[in-house]
Amino acid sequence: MKKIGLIAGNGRFPVLFAQSAKQRGFEVVAVALRGETLPEIADHADKVYWAGIAQLGKWIKLLKREQVTRAVMAGGITKAKMYSRFRILRFRPDLRTIRFWYRKLRDKRDYSLLEGAAEEFASDGIEICNSVEFMTEHLAQEGCCTRRKPNDSEMADVQFGWELAKGMAHLQVGQTVVVKEQAVLAVEAIEGTDAAIRRAGALSKGGAVVVKVSKPDQDLRFDVPTIGLKTIEVLQEAGAKVLAVEADKTLMLDKTDIIEAADRAGICILAVKGDQECA
Repeated sequence: MKKIGLIAGNGRFPVLFAQSAKQRGFEVVAVALRGETLPEIADHADKVYWAGIAQLGKWIKLLKREQVTRAVMAGGITKAKMYSRFRILRFRPDLRTIRFWYRKLRDKRDYSLLEGAAEEFASDGIEICNSVEFMTEHLAQEGCCTRRKPNDSEMADVQFGWELAKGMAHLQVGQTVVVKEQAVLAVEAIEGTDAAIRRAGALSKGGAVVVKVSKPDQDLRFDVPTIGLKTIEVLQEAGAKVLAVEADKTLMLDKTDIIEAADRAGICILAVKGDQECA
């Protein structure tokens, strides 16, 4: 059987990837990250090894031991943890991670981190592949997928937010903005999408529009815009009414459940092609 390695971060993405890869005839060997990966990964991957989030050398060694030559990165890592106090003591990085972090990285931006990690894997004969090729059925398709449609005012906010979000993504700041009546309430930074939405909810008192886009040079090997049931819960908590995402480049994890939850909450989910106007 063909083997595929999985560096499993947080959320449902790694679990759904394992399911999809196995359905396509692959044996899935997962490296699960302590404090991030859901325990249920053990129910879906063929083999699971647990490691720390700062043990790059161990990740590579485990996959090489299993004779894995292709792997994917699925799920995120809580980036704020990387800049917490006493991080060296907390995460106990291995020697390879220390060399990578302090000697090889050009800068600490997301793309540099992920591209650098992919180069480390490649130097040991492991190619980091595009995870989306295994999960095309989970991609957002163009159009409105919920019963509720955006009104004219909300569409104006989508257009306004889309241009801003693309600009922020180009600057590698974040990929999500929250707007209301063409005023910016929040821009995603290192805290992540959910925290940005909550921050905006405290200001807007309901009715905000959330726009999440891909980066202009989005590398789908290890950086895929994703929404899930938790996203809908946070939108409802914040009183947001519209979520606009980029069609064909955004994963909707548990898509049917997401749409049903959005319908119950009266939230509109709109998928827009990245190369067209949001009119």
